[in-house]
Amino acid sequence: MTHIKSIGRFCPTDDNGYIINDSSLKKIKPDFYKVIEEVIEKYQSHLRADLHSVYIRGSVPRGLDIYNVSDLDTIAVTKNDINDIDLGWVHKVEQELNKKFNFVNGVEFSLYSIEDIIDTSTFSIIPFMIKTHSVCVFGEDLKVYLPNYKADKTIGNEHLVNLKNQVEQAKDDLDGNEDIEDILDCCGWIMKIIVRAGLALVVEEENQYTRDLFPAYKVFSKHYPEKEAEMKQVLKYAIKPVDNADEIIGFLNKFGNWMISESEKWLKLHNPKKVSNLKI
Repeated sequence: MTHIKSIGRFCPTDDNGYIINDSSLKKIKPDFYKVIEEVIEKYQSHLRADLHSVYIRGSVPRGLDIYNVSDLDTIAVTKNDINDIDLGWVHKVEQELNKKFNFVNGVEFSLYSIEDIIDTSTFSIIPFMIKTHSVCVFGEDLKVYLPNYKADKTIGNEHLVNLKNQVEQAKDDLDGNEDIEDILDCCGWIMKIIVRAGLALVVEEENQYTRDLFPAYKVFSKHYPEKEAEMKQVLKYAIKPVDNADEIIGFLNKFGNWMISESEKWLKLHNPKKVSNLKI
């Protein structure tokens, strides 16, 4: 039985409602520093002069990580266009570090060009994550060039505008899939998306935002008490994915489709043209 713990919190905000980044180098536990040092070394050795900066995001720089549960999510900013850089090494390096540091539930490498980061005419999730959820561990920190963000429909849209496609993609990936690891990865991925989409449905009413799953589940359940049990199951699937593809597909056909229906209502009200990225 999956035990749900009350872990996580909403992002702090200032007097004007802007999200405050509560990540800090001081909050990173010593064991994770060993992993981060190798992450930086791998980025440097493969990108060389193309590497601009490296960030750690998520639970680790906020001091909310859990051994054997938390991922180490990293972002590298490159000086040149990603399409002009060889990224064939990324998966192999991730696998090497995952095997070496087994207390981390996966090391994720992600790369974006500096032009993509500083273009903030519309909302984009990576500049948002760098500004509000990340700490710079190498190079020039770009936070000073990024706008302030509020918990509003621009963030809500990010989680809802592609929800239908994401649920359908998950079902397609699971259909006939017999790869246990792939099924587990897909289950965890889509369930995290759905929990955060639940918060997005009520972000305009709450004016609060979090990447953490438990508080997102709780605030959704406050507004949709009749769907609390289903969202609790989503949370369980996200925390401890299952390898039964038919079970996951069956659940997505029911609650997943309901979430799509609710997201369509939200988009009709806040983004009827279904623009991918709203203006900040």
